[in-house]
Amino acid sequence: MAAPLVVAVVGPTAAGKSDLSVAICKHLHGEVVNADAMQVYRGMDIGTAKITPAEQLGVRHHLLDILDVSQTATVAEFQQLARQAIDDCLNRHVLPVLAGGSALYVRAILDDFSFPGTDPAVRERLEAELESEGSGALHRRLADVDPAAAAQILPSNGRRIVRALEVIEITGNQYVATLPEHRYVYEGAVQLGLDVPRPELDERIGRRVDRMFEHGFVDEVRGLLDQGLLEGRTANRALGYSQVIALLRGEISEQEARERTAQATRRFARRQDSWFRKDPRITWLRYDDPDLLAKAVTVVEGNRSAARDVVGVEEGLGAVDARG
Repeated sequence: MAAPLVVAVVGPTAAGKSDLSVAICKHLHGEVVNADAMQVYRGMDIGTAKITPAEQLGVRHHLLDILDVSQTATVAEFQQLARQAIDDCLNRHVLPVLAGGSALYVRAILDDFSFPGTDPAVRERLEAELESEGSGALHRRLADVDPAAAAQILPSNGRRIVRALEVIEITGNQYVATLPEHRYVYEGAVQLGLDVPRPELDERIGRRVDRMFEHGFVDEVRGLLDQGLLEGRTANRALGYSQVIALLRGEISEQEARERTAQATRRFARRQDSWFRKDPRITWLRYDDPDLLAKAVTVVEGNRSAARDVVGVEEGLGAVDARG
């Protein structure tokens, strides 16, 4: 039997991953598995550019809208949920297509990726220090003990900083050392990256942010505040949401909120692109190629054929061994 085929469409925000994922699913009888850390939250639609039911074109999407904004999702929990969705697709002979720009989540799902344990006492102490000292101070501490980890984590991402410091304290090893090698758990996995030149990506992000505010982003955040957005540890740190919260508190103007959201998103997109570029297994395709779908399908089908050939060779060798 051929190795199970799993496809991931990756790349920076605003590159068009959702549309290509749906198109591949329509062409190859697939279903989308969300790999965006923030699109798991109900009600976070405009600010995360979540694909609408109409845009899904009848393609089933897994792991959208599964949590309230007051809840917290760890990478380990997301890994388990995503792999369950993938296995469900494979058992029904449906092609699972991961779609999302959360690079750590994609690697956690596709690769042989295990998570160090946790120590409640250490975690509680670090979270108390985060509350009293702020994420910037903890980020500087992380930079002292593990510069590579600090370079990968935003100074404002207190939750990930705390986790990195916890792992370092528990294991005695650097946090980045816990990241796996590039080794798929799904032998038939294939990753497609959407390549967008930086000037064009910056323009696309600017237009997306303008659309967000024009289509009710501020009202969306206002409604989510009533649903416990501030109580959660994850959702309120999403791009744009913290800026709109500052707007609603009267700390900045709407124009400032737009500009800060666009700036933060552009910085994030650069980090996404840098992370994905480090993975040599990704096949990069120009985002605006008129033959984008055809080329994507060719890569996927070529990978499927290669997997069958490998399995065929292994079965042949097994038969030779059996004959002695």
